[in-house]
Formats: sequence, C-alpha cells, structure tokens
Amino acid sequence: MRALPVLAVAPATAALVLLGRYMAPHHPEQQVGVPWRPPGSEALLGTDGLGRDVLSRVLYGGTDLMAVSLLAAVVAASCGTVLGLAAGWTGGFVARAVFWLCDLLLSVPALVLALVLAVALPGATAVVVASVLSGTPLTARVVAGEAALLRESGHVRAAQERGETVPYVLAREVLPALRGLVTADAGLRLVTALQIASALAVLGLGPQPPEADWALMLSENLPGAALNPWALLAPAALLAGCAWALAAAAHRVGQGREYVA
Repeated sequence: MRALPVLAVAPATAALVLLGRYMAPHHPEQQVGVPWRPPGSEALLGTDGLGRDVLSRVLYGGTDLMAVSLLAAVVAASCGTVLGLAAGWTGGFVARAVFWLCDLLLSVPALVLALVLAVALPGATAVVVASVLSGTPLTARVVAGEAALLRESGHVRAAQERGETVPYVLAREVLPALRGLVTADAGLRLVTALQIASALAVLGLGPQPPEADWALMLSENLPGAALNPWALLAPAALLAGCAWALAAAAHRVGQGREYVA
C-alpha cells in the first residue's frame, strides 16, 4: 500500500509535462507585466526578467526536456541490458571484453563527455549520446552479475535440459526475471539524463532563448532571484520533483517485479 502514493505521482507528473501547456494562462513568450514582478492576480508566480508569466513558462517547459531524458534513459537501459546479458550469460572472453569497454566508458565523467559532444552536436543529441555512453556501462555491470546468477538457477537449467535454444531461454526465462532490476535501473538513467540536460542548459549549450525550458529558466532567472524567487524556485522544484517521482516509481515497479528464486 505504501507504494501506491509514489505510483500515483508518476502519472500526475507525466500529465503535467504533457498537458501543462494547454493549461497555461498565457503564451510563454508573451509579456504580461514589468520584469521581476512578484506573484499577483495576473501572474500567479510573478514575471521573469522580460516580464513574461513564470507560471505559463513553467507549464510549457517540461515537455522537450523530459522527452529527451526519457529517450536517453530507455536507450541506455536497453543497450546496457544487451551488453550485460552477453557478458553474464557467455562469460569468458566476451565478459572480459564487455567489462573492458565499460571501464573505458566510465573513465570519462558524463558531464565532461556531454560538454565535448555539445560543441559538435545539438544540445538534445549531446544529452542522449552522453547519457547512453555513461549509463550503458553501469546498467551492463548490474545486469551481467544478475544474468550470471540466473544462468545457474533451476528454471533456466530446466529449460536448457528440455533442449530450448539460447535465444528462447534468454527471452522467456532470463529477461522476465530481470524486468524489475532493469526498470529500477532505468529510473537512475533518467535522473542522470536530467542532470546532464540541466547542466548543458544552464551553461548555454542546450535550448536557446526564448524557448521555455525548466533547465534554461534556472540560468535565465538567477539574476532576479531576490526580486521574484518563484521565477527560480518553480522550475527547480518541478525539475527535482519530476526526477524523484519517475525514479521512485521505477524503483517501486522494480520491487514489485523482483525475481524470487
């Protein structure tokens, strides 16, 4: 029962991200008052440095950010699962090669990698590539260890003794047992992607003004934090809240599908 509140937050968060723009009282680029005006009847969260409605920009600002982060998390978790299965199931030279590749990728900090990629690639592409390259080895290591244990489990051995092929055993016996682990790990990959996307936006390497984006709003509204703190607090709270809600929901779903030998 304790998982229900967490699982209920994730759909609400997704609804806010997808449908928030339809609830915005103004266009995100429309000037509705003087710059840095505190919250009032015409602007419930006040205005930013150009006099735009903070609430409207917040309601518009999560769609692209979350879409890019979710894509990065799904691709990283998928690639890591494939590599982990190959290493854990095969062992030997394949496992050593996979772990060597993981060590090589992990030797470069994710943010540094994203900064280098952002010089040559669009911001969204840099976020996805950096998240995949930094997240795949982490997922692969976790999956490899669990796959090696499952290889010796009773139900997998029974399938092998029945003469089932390796693809069948992996698809019907091993992967279902890893769903909880992979789902929970995908939540961590999502948080990492959000962090990378936010860092690039704050440094000016992500979305560009006048686009409404939670991460971009952090850098745009920092100079006026003393005049209208909600212009900074609102996007920061939503960014952190979305990351927590989706990661916690993935963890809860993972616990609910945890494999029991």
